Amino acid sequence: MPELVALDLPGGPRFVEALRRLWARGDAAFPVDQRLPAEARKRVIDAMAPAKVVRSDGEEGAWDGQREPTEPGDALVVATSGTTGEPRGVVLTHDALAAHTNAVHARLDLDVATDRWLACLPLSHIGGLGVVCRALIAGVGLDVIRGFDAPAVGRAPRELGTTLVSLVPTALDRLSAAGFRWIVLGGSGDDRDRPTNVLRTYGLTESGGGVYYSVGGLLDGTELRVVDDEIQLRGRTLLRAYRDGTDPRTADGWLPTGDLGSLSSDGRLTVHGRRAELIITGGENVWPAEVEAALARHPQVADVVVAGRPDPEWGQRVVAWVVPTVSADPPTLDALRAHAKEHLPPYACPRELILVDHLAKTALGKLRRSELHDT
Repeated sequence: MPELVALDLPGGPRFVEALRRLWARGDAAFPVDQRLPAEARKRVIDAMAPAKVVRSDGEEGAWDGQREPTEPGDALVVATSGTTGEPRGVVLTHDALAAHTNAVHARLDLDVATDRWLACLPLSHIGGLGVVCRALIAGVGLDVIRGFDAPAVGRAPRELGTTLVSLVPTALDRLSAAGFRWIVLGGSGDDRDRPTNVLRTYGLTESGGGVYYSVGGLLDGTELRVVDDEIQLRGRTLLRAYRDGTDPRTADGWLPTGDLGSLSSDGRLTVHGRRAELIITGGENVWPAEVEAALARHPQVADVVVAGRPDPEWGQRVVAWVVPTVSADPPTLDALRAHAKEHLPPYACPRELILVDHLAKTALGKLRRSELHDT
């Protein structure tokens, strides 16, 4: 019976070799987030119920806890990003990974002889782990570094021969895109002007990674529709189930993503955000991402997030949490409202301003909305 093995070790050659070994004998792998403290790592491993664990020295041993088998063909269990609660284990099969690899590499016009991937994002998430999987499946050159290091990533095209890299906006902001043939950009929404070798993607752990690209649209083998404003996906790259055995897909194979969006007449996708993040104020729909993009252009704003809070008059009011560019000279609510009105209708402008020192985010740049406070 195939087993699940937790990979509790940092990114690097040992991680890659352990993954190869597990796959060769038919087992599935669960990469553990190395940034978690020991007790938290133990809890998340317990939740995924593996049979064994590979430690940082590469040695493999039994896990003292509940064990749940996997099914033949299962390749990975990947934790969701967990921005609003406890992460879930997403089960991806070898067939799904192969379908995603082939479609991505076709979009990138991959040359096995000359292209080389760099994995520099956390391997506990699909954005970083997917790079390793694509390289192993396709037999493409691969380098893995333990974590994002801007100077090291910037030197990679010259020193390692890197041509392909997967990044998130906060990482790309810290280095030049020059030297890479393609940069696949995932993670949180991004509205900055980017060089032509940057490809924005939309996808999620349950879809095996990005399945919609800013150039070329949907990957081959994937379908997308919008039902009641919600984005739904269907195709060969989707998860088999969650680790608890539940399958989120409909009877005819569509995955409701929980993301709201719209399709233009020419098939271009616009992602508005999570359904739970939609603000309804005075009967009007407000998408936080649009407000955040407008406020981020203000010179006194270093970082910003927008969310709705209950309001007796409006139902919800638009609230902006702002990290000032200069803490001694923060923006005022009136200044931000005036600035926002240059880009947005009045009802979308913030009615409350909360100044903060920082905004808690995941490794992929997604805000931890559960950690927002009203004061």
